[in-house]
Amino acid sequence: MRKYLDTIDWGRYLLLFIAVLPLFIFRDFTRNNELRYLSIADEAIREGHIFTFYNHGAVYADKPPLYLWLVMLGRMIFGNHTAGLMTFMSLFSVIPALFILWIMNRWVRPFVNSIPARRAGQLMLYTSVYFIGAAVVLRMDMLMCLFIVLALHTFWRIYSGASERERHLVRDRLLFPLWVFLAVFAKGPVGILVPLVTVTVFLVIKRQWRTIGRYWGWRTWGILLALCAVWFGAVYAEGGTAYLDNLLVKQTMGRAVDAFHHKAPFWYYGVSIWYSLAPWSLLAIGVLAWGLYRWRRMVTTDLERLFLVAALSTFLVLSMVSSKIQIYLLPAFPFFIYIAVLWIAKAGVRRWMLWLVGIPAGVLALTFPGLFVAAGRVDFPLLDSLFVPVAAALITVTSLVCLIWLWRGRLHTAITVLASGLLAAVFTVSFAVPLFNGYLGMGNVCSAAQAVGDAARIGRYYTYGIARAENIDVYLGRGVRSLEPAELDSVQCGIIITFKERIGTDEALTRAFAGQEVHRVGDYAFGVIHKNDE
Repeated sequence: MRKYLDTIDWGRYLLLFIAVLPLFIFRDFTRNNELRYLSIADEAIREGHIFTFYNHGAVYADKPPLYLWLVMLGRMIFGNHTAGLMTFMSLFSVIPALFILWIMNRWVRPFVNSIPARRAGQLMLYTSVYFIGAAVVLRMDMLMCLFIVLALHTFWRIYSGASERERHLVRDRLLFPLWVFLAVFAKGPVGILVPLVTVTVFLVIKRQWRTIGRYWGWRTWGILLALCAVWFGAVYAEGGTAYLDNLLVKQTMGRAVDAFHHKAPFWYYGVSIWYSLAPWSLLAIGVLAWGLYRWRRMVTTDLERLFLVAALSTFLVLSMVSSKIQIYLLPAFPFFIYIAVLWIAKAGVRRWMLWLVGIPAGVLALTFPGLFVAAGRVDFPLLDSLFVPVAAALITVTSLVCLIWLWRGRLHTAITVLASGLLAAVFTVSFAVPLFNGYLGMGNVCSAAQAVGDAARIGRYYTYGIARAENIDVYLGRGVRSLEPAELDSVQCGIIITFKERIGTDEALTRAFAGQEVHRVGDYAFGVIHKNDE
């Protein structure tokens, strides 16, 4: 029977993977981060750098090497085949997400006997806005989140005695610091901060603070320091003191205390979590608040304490860090969702819980009519593909079915129906993405500009008014210069790429494009400047 259920589980993970697979195949790279990672990887391959990275000559010590190594590997395998590279790199976002679902499901299995409840928990986590968002973008956050979850799960195995019963104690004591290091090596200091704070606070609450050394003792710190020494030594050998100082001081203390990127107030996550966990935030946070109010009745197992500490301590610690964006809170999301799963399983479904799912389901039921209202108000080809209204209809229909199940008091069935509808909509709308790539990325405009440039024998490319557009050298295969307004008139022969909204509204650009050939592609435009015979 267990083998049969495990087969069903793996089939479900395969369906969850297939739901987002077309998106990886059809979409373009985003300008702000994904193109930058590719450009950095290209530069590292050209220059032969392994541990130090540069973005057009400027030091890029923002991120540890692990993820950039994966980008470099993909670039060497797929070269300029962007669809293959996108699919390859996406595996390192979606597969870690699916592993997190698998780990959390196995973790709570002894405490949540109901298969529908555990399935609903997985679907809630997977379809939360910023969790599935992190699973479909090329970032290292989901990889770090996986290693943090593995570290905390390994701690739980040691703490609960599972390692000793299974004769895996030595293995788990070695794996715990390894997972922590890989979390750091994937993203940075948050990788050690979350496990350290979570384990310490949990043991203090349990009045077992004297046992902290069992988990954060000489073995753990020795392995971490040895691995970091190898890493930092390689960085010093390749980049010198200046790069090492940037990596260890500016990118850690600078971001933590007085961020130069993404600076936000302390209460930032208190607002963002409501839409980051949507459409399940009302249920997850509502159950959390209810459980905290009934503390003595609800918090009765060590697993509940650990999940609660992991969720709340991560939330508070990251709130104190100066640099904040929604996705940084990702390591807390599995525990926010699964403490709700544990408490709903313990206390049973209450009527108010049905309402907390019914409200977002009611809003989502308006997706199909809302699409036609939005289509006439935004500069985006929402109705140019049949796949978009079909996806909207799927959300509306499954939201209405969800409301029917809620009316019947079937919370877990309702959650499963709504989440399945959202994933079906993601799968369907993915086939329309090629029509929208001109708005999502710069691949289309670069292809069009290069075709025109090759025909006109123009080999100089410029950008104007587009942040981080220098990284389109990934598409063009040559350096791209960013222009200031005063420099536009100096271009005698070249192609200038800009946002199409600037055409006719920017005086300097209007002068530069006067009498020249202008092409519009999606959200962008490019002018072919040919004022002389150069």
